[in-house]
Amino acid sequence: MTRKRRTFTTEFKLESASLVLGQGYTISEACQAIGVGETALRRWVTQLKQERTGSTPASKALTPEQQRIQELEAQVNRLEREKEILKKATALLMSDEYKRTS
Repeated sequence: MTRKRRTFTTEFKLESASLVLGQGYTISEACQAIGVGETALRRWVTQLKQERTGSTPASKALTPEQQRIQELEAQVNRLEREKEILKKATALLMSDEYKRTS
């Protein structure tokens, strides 16, 4: 029988990591209290520490500020791609127009 992989919400991860960083629990104590493995909790604690120092994570952010930064970065990337498409389309239309007038 295979075990189903558990998933946790961002809020749960943030609260779990906050037990260690904000309330003074040890990782072992927090793991027993919330029922998750030490590896997962260590990863969340490390990520929260990095986010609090201003580092944007590669995975889904825990803090609201870093989540907003990730949303804005995704929007900037999308707009940059759209801009490139429009530049290429304009160049193509201009070259077609130039060929017709020549």
